[in-house]
Amino acid sequence: MTKELPLFGKPRGSIPFAPEGWRFVIPTTILLLVAWALSWSVIAPLLFVLLLFELNFFRDPERSVPQGEDLFVCPADGKVIRSEITDQGHQRVDIFMNVFNVHVNRAPLAGRITHMQYVPGKFVNASFDHASDENERNRFEMECDNGAKIAFTQVSGLLARRIVSYVEVGDHVEAGQRIGMIRFGSRVNCEIPADYTLNVKVGDHVTAGVTIVARKQKDVRGESDAD
Repeated sequence: MTKELPLFGKPRGSIPFAPEGWRFVIPTTILLLVAWALSWSVIAPLLFVLLLFELNFFRDPERSVPQGEDLFVCPADGKVIRSEITDQGHQRVDIFMNVFNVHVNRAPLAGRITHMQYVPGKFVNASFDHASDENERNRFEMECDNGAKIAFTQVSGLLARRIVSYVEVGDHVEAGQRIGMIRFGSRVNCEIPADYTLNVKVGDHVTAGVTIVARKQKDVRGESDAD
């Protein structure tokens, strides 16, 4: 069973477009109109291509979110580039978003935001593992409605120059709810409890709010294990 989630935490019109994009699209459109009016045959086509890129990058389509309190729903569009067990015993799954992916990020499970930490940093190519420790990043920790404790981190990339958050500490979010975005190429690192079974592997292409990254393991009676 799925449902269409409304946009939480920020205004929205009928156009599936992230509001942060207007500050780029409007100036580019004005310059394009000026270039077209003045018959600037070289600049006008370049501005048109730039406008198409901006419209594509800041698109924010609705998603049908899988229902189930024990489903870890994908927080980002992109490609799985890392999957491992951490020293703390968590399962780590990293998702790389290129400039052609949707860059609006979503909450993996329903629950309360208990901690957020913004760390300024470099702008290394986000596909490199060391980018997770060196780049600008924003870490979220959650206490989920099913009792699980999870974390995920937005990491800026080579072109990404700003991380935008739509939520604050103390907010309750639903699975698949929009929680922020990263501009122009980036990654999201997920920390998943050990009692979840991964449903993805390195190389898989995933979709925010749609792909099930992991499921909580069931006990012999078919009930979810208590944390």
